[in-house]
Amino acid sequence: MQTDNKKIIGANIKKARKSKSMTQLEVAEKINISRNYLSDLENGRYAPSSEKLLLLAKCLELDVNKILKQIEM
Repeated sequence: MQTDNKKIIGANIKKARKSKSMTQLEVAEKINISRNYLSDLENGRYAPSSEKLLLLAKCLELDVNKILKQIEM
């Protein structure tokens, strides 16, 4: 995945998390990942797997398309 896409996805995850007033630790514990990994996702260092993407969307009560908006295919 292109670096810009990872950054966009990460920013969308972070925005959604903050709109729910959740900490990284709260989200990470709910979807069984480390807080550091979530931080890496939010900062665009990694792209989430499709499984983690679905878990994030469910945890944040968000449609997956909202997380993926504005990325280049």
